[in-house]
Amino acid sequence: MKIHDKVNYKNFSIRFHRINISICGVIINILFSFIMYKLGLPLYFDTTGTIIVAAITGALFPAICTAVAASLICSFFYWPAIYLSFVNAFIAFITVLFIRKYNFKKIGNLLLYVLITTIVSSLAVSILQYTLYGKNDASIIAKNALAFSSASSIPYFLSFSITNFILYFLEKGFICIAVMLLLTCLPKAFLQLFDDAWNRRIISDTARQYINENHSNLKHPLHKKITLTFVISSLILVSLTGAISLRLYFDDTKKEKTRNAMNCVKFAAEYIDASKIDDFIKYGMDAPGYKETYDTLSKIRLYFDDVAFLYVLKIEENGGRFIIDTDMEDPYSAGELVPFDKEFEKYLPLLFEGKEIEPVESDNFIGWLLTVYHPVLNSEGKTVCYVGADVEMKYVAGYMGQFILKVFFIMAGFFIVIIAYTIWTIGNNMSYPISAVAACIDHFSDSAEEQDKLEDNVRLIRSLNIKSGDEIQKLYDAICRMTLNQTEQIRDIRRLSESTVTMQDGLIITMADMVENRDSDTGAHVQKTSAYVKIIVEGLKKKGYYPQKITSKFISDVVRSAPLHDVGKINISDSVLNKPGKLTDEEFAIMKTHTTAGKEILEKVISTVQGESYLKEARNMAAYHHERWDGKGYPEGLHGEVIPLSARIMAVADVFDALASPRVYKPAFPLEKALAILQEGSGTQFDPKCVEVFMDSLSDVKMVLKKYNGGNFAT
Repeated sequence: MKIHDKVNYKNFSIRFHRINISICGVIINILFSFIMYKLGLPLYFDTTGTIIVAAITGALFPAICTAVAASLICSFFYWPAIYLSFVNAFIAFITVLFIRKYNFKKIGNLLLYVLITTIVSSLAVSILQYTLYGKNDASIIAKNALAFSSASSIPYFLSFSITNFILYFLEKGFICIAVMLLLTCLPKAFLQLFDDAWNRRIISDTARQYINENHSNLKHPLHKKITLTFVISSLILVSLTGAISLRLYFDDTKKEKTRNAMNCVKFAAEYIDASKIDDFIKYGMDAPGYKETYDTLSKIRLYFDDVAFLYVLKIEENGGRFIIDTDMEDPYSAGELVPFDKEFEKYLPLLFEGKEIEPVESDNFIGWLLTVYHPVLNSEGKTVCYVGADVEMKYVAGYMGQFILKVFFIMAGFFIVIIAYTIWTIGNNMSYPISAVAACIDHFSDSAEEQDKLEDNVRLIRSLNIKSGDEIQKLYDAICRMTLNQTEQIRDIRRLSESTVTMQDGLIITMADMVENRDSDTGAHVQKTSAYVKIIVEGLKKKGYYPQKITSKFISDVVRSAPLHDVGKINISDSVLNKPGKLTDEEFAIMKTHTTAGKEILEKVISTVQGESYLKEARNMAAYHHERWDGKGYPEGLHGEVIPLSARIMAVADVFDALASPRVYKPAFPLEKALAILQEGSGTQFDPKCVEVFMDSLSDVKMVLKKYNGGNFAT
């Protein structure tokens, strides 16, 4: 038999055993519940089968289905059992989580489990029974609790809860002992069939490995989002059901309260002087007539019992600006602007026109508010503001509480089944395959710089072998093709990029050599200054100087374009460029123009290239490498960090090479003197940090001198 056939056979065997065990669990629950009901005993042992299924399979879905199915069937002979489906399903949930982390073979774990399930069961049942029946409950437990409450002078609900706790503690204790004995008797080989709580047959072992390694790093896993979505949906559904019933039941009451609120605002509007509204907004309590109007509105609000809030506001584009607020606890100040609630958005055009609107109902289903507005007109018949009243809708809490609780307990059990099934389905068919693919793709993207790793990751992604037969498999197949094609494209792009860089560097060196060959006495100036620039910029990065500026790209751009710093000398005549003696003032002025000429040349080159160009740093070095830290340099007299960093680096490299190399107008300075001149210029001519890292790298500097001067540099 092939390996995948064996795996499929094992998966079928597990599913078959789970179904049989779940059916047995339902039968056990119904049998115990029916016997206890007929005997009139207060304990039903209706979670026995649920706990057995949870303990054996270790899976949520079979255990929850057992609990809800048994409660549904038991409701045919004992109607309140349907309300307990949610409680029993929650017991199944707790049992599975407990079994996965602990076991029933240790007394301490067993007592902890009994205590947790007892608290959940007794508290839920106590709330349910007390809400539905109160002290009129005719059950044996309720009668004993009432007698105990009267004898001990403690509240009835507390007495009822304590009684339920004691009984459920005994029930869960007996059940757990029975389950512990059953687990001891069952063959280990049978129990090991259910070690894997999730059936992940559509993905390979490699996929599972990547899920285990990377799934824990997810902040918001897919299966958790879906679980949250279903929980929220369930709560919304129950809430909407209750809200609809509340609206129908209290429709007449709402109409009456609305009518009273309208009478209130119309009555209040008669006592507001429209001509004083602007003064009320501007001066508040200090405005003439404000306090009298406020006191009158406060009395009117007290006269109408249904009105909770009475206020006057002016409608503006950005919200309502309060004029008077009679709220005693937390009133809005005069002139305070409050944004409109979403319920008022469709009425804003009418409010801006100063017209009346219909009562606005807020979006709360318990204690919702009704808001009515009435315009206040001036002498010309135009609306200057509105009187608003909010009415609190008070309901009969007892009836609605019972109704909502019944709906919640009936529907919650079925919702848990749906949620459990969804989690199982999504985890098996979506979450785990997607997690495996995502983990491998993430690993693929992290390996973009190394071709060998990219190819290894392509093989890894293909080894996932996802066979879900749906859109996920289609996506997976597309990703396999995409990663393979992308790897090939990256290989081609890398080759093209390497050849392009080589060509660009060759062009730079060629341009620099054209300039240098005109200067008869530079002595490998381009190569040496480039080497010094690299030493300085890497030293700055190592010491953490200018971290926002010195990136890997900046270093590459500066080092590659350093040879072009004197490209502007192409415009200098040979008579000036190669003059053996000291330059006159006029000749020096001409020589200084090589900075602006270099800038113009490189800007023309840059303008022909779209996007970012490494030649921008070449332009900065060509234009500003003769600027000084103290602002006395040329061509623009920049100072300090206003000078581009690449130019400050080149200034140190250029001057040092000029000092340490022979020229037609001078011999080479000894190394110590050249270094002393650099240090002397630190903080005046040069960036102190650039000089610092240069001095700290003297061993590298000497190697450059030895390479290009053949070891014959002045000491």
